[in-house]
Amino acid sequence: MRNTASRRDFLRATAGVASASLLGSSSALVRGAIARPGSGMRFGLVTYLWGQDWDLPTLIRNCAKSRVLGVELRTTHAHKVEPSLNPAQRKEVKKQFDDSPVTMVGIGSNERYDNPNPAVVAKAVEATKAFIKLSHDVGGTGVKVKPDRFHKGVEKEKTIEQIGKALNQLGEFGADWGQEIRLEVHGQCAQLPTISKIMEVARNKNVGVCWNSNGQDLEGKGIEHNFDLVKKRFGATAHVRELEDKRYPYQKLMELLVKMDYSGWVLLEARGKPKDRVAALAQQLKLFNTMVANGQKALDKGKKK
Repeated sequence: MRNTASRRDFLRATAGVASASLLGSSSALVRGAIARPGSGMRFGLVTYLWGQDWDLPTLIRNCAKSRVLGVELRTTHAHKVEPSLNPAQRKEVKKQFDDSPVTMVGIGSNERYDNPNPAVVAKAVEATKAFIKLSHDVGGTGVKVKPDRFHKGVEKEKTIEQIGKALNQLGEFGADWGQEIRLEVHGQCAQLPTISKIMEVARNKNVGVCWNSNGQDLEGKGIEHNFDLVKKRFGATAHVRELEDKRYPYQKLMELLVKMDYSGWVLLEARGKPKDRVAALAQQLKLFNTMVANGQKALDKGKKK
């Protein structure tokens, strides 16, 4: 049966259950009776790329071992959680997560809605609906999608409107299944002013932005300005790369997330090739918790001024 709860209701419920079970592991620690801003954030993994060759039992086992207790399952990878699964197979996937400490955050699809051919867009929309049903059946709360690019001879504003309208359609459909539509900041649409314009068209409240930690975030007036353009439309997921990478201001990003009291999943979409990925995941979790704590200290310091 479809879950007809509102986006806010099902996200609140998901966040509450996850926060209660994950505090002290893949979320920032809560000290004292009142949770500090940012303490609801949790750290998880996108299976692109570190988990791409792990089957589902291995993926769950490695996430549990590293205490990185949430996962976005990217389509086409070795865990083989795809729309082609039959009902019994979907129940088995859900059971494996239910029997573990790992949360199935959602599906990372590769669907996009920029093509000037309406038939191509319609096909992408239908494919996304299949991922929405899949995510629902295996215990996820949303599906990641892409904007994605502009095409020669087509006005950018027309493409932006087209993407936004497709997202509205999917947001409405996804709400009936308890699934958020998560627009990854990606491709030629990765400039945050562009994402902001798309979201002005995609007014459906079940459509959220998935921050993606791109170099474009630093363009124009800088990361804080670009962050502010879309923060009111953040969904339940954000993507980061390896947190020690000095080419991106991850500590500043954590400070911004803490300041807005973000309570979603910060998901690692790692690019490196460590020899021991489980140990590397555990190290990334440690860095995440340290950065969140530093962000909370920075916020406290700012309040005292």
